[in-house]
Amino acid sequence: MAQQLELGLDTFGDVTADESGTPLPHGQVLRNLVDQGVLADQVGVDFIGFGEHHRADFAVSAPEVVLAAVAARTERIRLGSAVTVLSSDDPVRVFQRFSTLDALSNGRAEAILGRGSFTESFPLFGYELSDYEELFEEKLNLFAAVREQTPVTWSGSTRAPLVDQAVYPPVEHGLLKTWVGVGGSPESVVRTARYGFSLMLAVIGGDPVRFAPYVDLFSRALDQYGFEKQPVGVHSPGHIAATDEEAREQLWPHYQALMNRIGRERGWSPMGRAHFEQEVGPHGSLYVGAPETVATKIANAVRTLGVDRFDLKYGNGGLGHDKLMTSIELYGTRVIPRVRELLA
Repeated sequence: MAQQLELGLDTFGDVTADESGTPLPHGQVLRNLVDQGVLADQVGVDFIGFGEHHRADFAVSAPEVVLAAVAARTERIRLGSAVTVLSSDDPVRVFQRFSTLDALSNGRAEAILGRGSFTESFPLFGYELSDYEELFEEKLNLFAAVREQTPVTWSGSTRAPLVDQAVYPPVEHGLLKTWVGVGGSPESVVRTARYGFSLMLAVIGGDPVRFAPYVDLFSRALDQYGFEKQPVGVHSPGHIAATDEEAREQLWPHYQALMNRIGRERGWSPMGRAHFEQEVGPHGSLYVGAPETVATKIANAVRTLGVDRFDLKYGNGGLGHDKLMTSIELYGTRVIPRVRELLA
């Protein structure tokens, strides 16, 4: 398990602040993301993902463009979205963008498809929220057909039909590695298995052990649909610093501000320090602390769930670029080797 396990990073490109607390321009945040991706490659991280959003507090609306910039400056690290909002995009164009990224990176591209946890992209691109389920189901079906890289004949209610249509450029070697990001519904797990895609579980709160039944369900559903075993990954937020106390104190105000900002939109109660400490603890889903603390917690989650990849969501709110770079360096040089030791 220790050698096969992939350990990655991802971020939604949160707009970070400078030393005075002033938010950086979106352009600077994007340039910083490229530097973060380059550092991740240098310190041995297996994967980095940038997620798509269309809001003022996140800088990444076109993940593949930022990933292409990282591809040009790296040699080894795998590159993907941390999520692509397929519901409000065109599956043909999504495939073309990722197959192009795959070519530019010599086969390192991965697509992580999802419905997204925010809804701004729907009115922006002319879609009705009332069609939320139908859009994702149909577009995932079309993406699966295009991914096979044979001429596509397809029809549905959400876009014009295709008749014996080839899509270019093709992926150079094999099929594009494709995951579906799932927040925790059995229906979404089974749908992912139906297409034979990999499963990425967003475990962002509570004890990770509660997701073990989904891992088992995915395995059984793959078998029922006639597919071989596919990778299962976990995505969870965290932050690493020299000591547990330093990591917690660095992250807390930014994480609180982020969660309360989103919470006001969704009707959540304000986040208190006690809840934060509970999630940082051994049974929560915040991986925050010194390298040994974070490595132990990751190893426990991987062992409990039996997953093939763990992606640490390292960007959380306005936490500054310098602290993110330190977190990435510690993750690659200290946490990853220690996780492999613990699982060996």
